[in-house]
Amino acid sequence: MIVATRIRTLLILSGSCLALTGSAAAQRTSPPSARYWKVVEDALGRTGTPNPGDVVRFGFPRSDLSVVLHGVTLKPAFALGSWVAFQRIGDHAMVMGDLVLVDDEVESVMASLQQNGIEQTALHNHLVEESPHVMYMHIRAIGNPGRIARAVRTALEFTKTPLGPSVAVPQAALDLDTAAIATIIGVRGKVNGGVYQLTIPRREKIKHDKMEIPAAMGIATAINFQSTGAGKAAITGDFVLLGREVNSVIWALSEAGIQVTALHSHMIGEEPRLFFMHFWGIDDVPKLARGLRAALDRTGPRR
Repeated sequence: MIVATRIRTLLILSGSCLALTGSAAAQRTSPPSARYWKVVEDALGRTGTPNPGDVVRFGFPRSDLSVVLHGVTLKPAFALGSWVAFQRIGDHAMVMGDLVLVDDEVESVMASLQQNGIEQTALHNHLVEESPHVMYMHIRAIGNPGRIARAVRTALEFTKTPLGPSVAVPQAALDLDTAAIATIIGVRGKVNGGVYQLTIPRREKIKHDKMEIPAAMGIATAINFQSTGAGKAAITGDFVLLGREVNSVIWALSEAGIQVTALHSHMIGEEPRLFFMHFWGIDDVPKLARGLRAALDRTGPRR
């Protein structure tokens, strides 16, 4: 009788262990961070890209727009990519983003965001003389990630931004010597949507309300190359600068024939204070790369 009771006890414990093992396996296939962001992905209607610092980014390329500047039709990944980044902070999230809008979308999007508790931290141009004219609205929020995601989605519905699930597009051959660009600038980039993209974080820790802001939240220098054929390319992006660096970078870019198209803030209340300098140029790829490297050398980036 005692033996039978022990056998039954062992069987019950074995079953419990198996159940726990199965539960642990399920958790391994769905990491806690991935489960946390599911409500955001459901609200935005697409999967985010994980980044360091427990940040997940969502892109909304404006593939509905045909924007031309100096005879170049801009690819969405080059200068027309709306994005929103979520950083987990305890049981809530900090959100920053940049929405690409045409003129007649600005008022409705801003009103929607305001009504749903999303701050605007900047509204401005990044380029000059593009057609149609494009504006960029920078946003910030802290709170429940699902609520914020739904508010962003509602605002985007006032635009013609494609909001269906993101679809992986096969990468076409890139008519750029990316190895040469990386060697000159000193940073390896990535190919995205027919564009060669390089990202250079700052060396300093950037904080807001005493919380460190990861580079993936939009505070790294961004450089984009789009081929225009015959060894030439168009470039755009923005340098993230301290005040003391601004004019020396303007000088370096001007010396290289690269146009400064905007100088402004993207955030409110960050420490140290940052300035964002946007640029544009079309020329031989090595010449552009050398000019960008000369400007980078006048900053304090982490390369």
